[in-house]
Amino acid sequence: MSQANGIKPADALDAVDYDPLDHLNALFSHSSTLSTVPKVSAALRRHQHDLDRDISALVRAQTTSDSDSVRRIQDAKAELEQLFAKIEGVRERALETERAITEMTADIKRLDGTKRNLTLSMTALKRLQMLTTAYEQLRGLSLSRQYRECAHLLQAVIQLMAHFKSYRSIDQIAALSKNVADVQRELLEQVCEDFEVTFARGEVQLKRGMLAEACQVMDALGDHARARLVTWYCNTQLREYRQVFRGNDEAGSLDNIARRYSWFNRMLKTYDAEHAVLFPASWRVNEMLANAFCETTRDDYKGILQRSMRRTDGQPPDVNLLLSCLQETLDFEHSLEKRFAVGESRSSMDTVTSSEEKRHGFSQAISEAFEPYLSIWVESQDKQLATLIPKYRQQPIKPPDEEFNSQLVIPSSTELFHQYRVTLAQCAKLSTGSRLLELSRTFGKYLDAYAQQVLFYHLADKTGGPSVEGAVIILNTADYCFTTTNQLEEKIKSRVDEELRDKVDMQSQADLFMGVASAAVRALVHKTEVDCEPAWREMRAVPWSKMESVGDQSSYVSILLQRVKDRSREILRCLHKPQYARAYCDNLVDSLTNTYITNIAASKPISETGAEQMLLDSYVLKKGLAELATLNAEPGTPPNPAFVKRVHQSTAKLDPLLKTLQVRSSPPEGLVQAYLIHIRDRSELNFRKILDLKGITRKPEQHPLIELFNAHKASPANEGLPASNPLIAALQLTSQPAAGAGGLAALKDSAVAHSTPSLPARFDPANFGTALMNAARDAGDRIASPHLGGVGGAGSGAVSTQTASRTTSPPPPPPPPPLAGGGVEVNGEGGERVPSSGQGGLNENLKNFGKFFRRDMGSFGGFGRRDEGRGSLERR
Repeated sequence: MSQANGIKPADALDAVDYDPLDHLNALFSHSSTLSTVPKVSAALRRHQHDLDRDISALVRAQTTSDSDSVRRIQDAKAELEQLFAKIEGVRERALETERAITEMTADIKRLDGTKRNLTLSMTALKRLQMLTTAYEQLRGLSLSRQYRECAHLLQAVIQLMAHFKSYRSIDQIAALSKNVADVQRELLEQVCEDFEVTFARGEVQLKRGMLAEACQVMDALGDHARARLVTWYCNTQLREYRQVFRGNDEAGSLDNIARRYSWFNRMLKTYDAEHAVLFPASWRVNEMLANAFCETTRDDYKGILQRSMRRTDGQPPDVNLLLSCLQETLDFEHSLEKRFAVGESRSSMDTVTSSEEKRHGFSQAISEAFEPYLSIWVESQDKQLATLIPKYRQQPIKPPDEEFNSQLVIPSSTELFHQYRVTLAQCAKLSTGSRLLELSRTFGKYLDAYAQQVLFYHLADKTGGPSVEGAVIILNTADYCFTTTNQLEEKIKSRVDEELRDKVDMQSQADLFMGVASAAVRALVHKTEVDCEPAWREMRAVPWSKMESVGDQSSYVSILLQRVKDRSREILRCLHKPQYARAYCDNLVDSLTNTYITNIAASKPISETGAEQMLLDSYVLKKGLAELATLNAEPGTPPNPAFVKRVHQSTAKLDPLLKTLQVRSSPPEGLVQAYLIHIRDRSELNFRKILDLKGITRKPEQHPLIELFNAHKASPANEGLPASNPLIAALQLTSQPAAGAGGLAALKDSAVAHSTPSLPARFDPANFGTALMNAARDAGDRIASPHLGGVGGAGSGAVSTQTASRTTSPPPPPPPPPLAGGGVEVNGEGGERVPSSGQGGLNENLKNFGKFFRRDMGSFGGFGRRDEGRGSLERR
């Protein structure tokens, strides 16, 4: 159908979703097209006729193809039936062929079975004949002691008898087997008798050929015969030794231990010269003899040592003699190791049967007897170490002839660990069991003593603590001891027995050294605090209540920052590890922030303008403190982002207090709302402190403000506020002396009253040791509450009450300085250990301080000196 006829092509009729109405509407879309209806109808009829013809042609073609397919299928079925018939025929012929072959070979199979049975019978008779002949010959040769031929015949007889095990139900075979066993037993007894008689008469050299051939017979008889002969030989050779060196005689005492080993060495020379040719080399008789000697000697030593521990005079055994004997024993065992094959277990000895023993060769073959008594040796090491601690305590931090460098450590620390290394190597040779574990605990005890009585002693010295160089040396030493203590623990674990490995623990000592390191950092911070005292004094002298306008930063801020940077630059130049430089900076920021808050309280009353000026000063101080990290860096080095964030967190507690003080008391609602927004607590006492700081001290002025505060805090909007802000709760406010009363005397008293909280009004070096001890005792609380200014804390909390209480009065006279250590005090004269009292809490706080200090090390960035490429302390 063409487009010229006014209709769509035929494809429209072939569409799957064909709709005749749509098609008609498309063809006759206008009334003028109705004239083409006859043409469209004719065209449709023609198209219908064309389709009918196409369908008829397709039907005829399909009918023809179907008949061809059916015919081909029928032909295939016929061919398959023929194929199956041929296969069945082949199978039937194969079965017939198999039956024919079976019938043909049946007689051959019977003949093969007969032949096999006949061969077995002939073989059995032949072997029986050979066995009978060999048995008769063996009896004759045994009587004439022709042991070489006996050995060969005996091996043949034993092998032949193995073929007749299944025939023992036959009487003749059973009788023959019994006769063979009797001959073997007679040969065994005969050879043993020959050896006994020959050795008793001293005719070994004359009959050594016969005895060597007799050993071949014993080898043929099996392991039991060989073990019996070797055991007899060892017992015979050691009989004299056991008689001479009996444990209860003088010759058997520990004083004559060298004679025992000399005697055995002579015995080995005799064996090599006279007896080695008697026994086959594969028997290793000399090694078995050494094993027997070691077992006998070990049993003797056990009895001797037990009796020495139960002496009637009550005197302990001589440690030097015990160690000398043990050393000679170790040398003797080493010589046996070199002589015989090292690494082969001594499983042939009766006493070495436990599968738990790790000993191989002759290691600890005799020295095992000394192990239960090595506690005496450990005690001697304890006493020796006890004499070192007082000596180390009296030594100076730095030798006078040595120049300071940033990696210098106290020489006594390297001496102590060298002593530990030598002692550990010696103990590992003696024992890897409970005594090594006991020695590790002794090591830990004196590491505690060294940390408390040497390192901490120099930090808390009455002379006011160490200098900057001295504090850095103590810090380096504590870090060196921390690293080396962990290495020592791993070394001991690699040496000690596996079942005791989990009991070796020196983490407590490592934490203690890290606590000393943190105390050294605090001592460095204290040096900077002392330098800042003039700046704080100038801040307290400013009349904050009479300030009329806000200007540039106050003069005390410039002095404060200059002194902080000068001292910090010196200190950071000496700290070669970034983590300790970061710890110093963090502690200094916390200390300065807390001191600033305390001096705010000491500067009351403070007007709104004064508070605004203080807030401006705090921003300048915050910016200056953020530059601590790059004081010694190259010019243009950007500040460390992590440290800047840390400074902002620590100094952020200044803003709520100063922003609240900026608000005027009139209208009163403004001050109350500012307090609830910035201070954010519901404490009336804290609100009174804010009023006191602003100079509102009279009750008529305070009363309406307090009533309004109580009304606002009870509103639903403020019910979720905490009960008290720790920053304000820790402030201790006292009245300030009247201005102008007393002239210079009043000014002096005012200066004393407003001194820095962390220091006495006048710096007394004798107080520094006590201050450090108090800081160590308070470490646990500071760690639990990082906002109180502890090491590595956020610094967002309040100033401690104890610190703030020193703002208006000098501290009391310092008590006698306590012992800078805990646990065990070593008397400097006799090395006697005296338990110190009241130091357990200090020790635990130092350890907890060290754990907290160590936990933050991984996050430290680049701080301190520029020449970080120099060798680290760990290379010591």
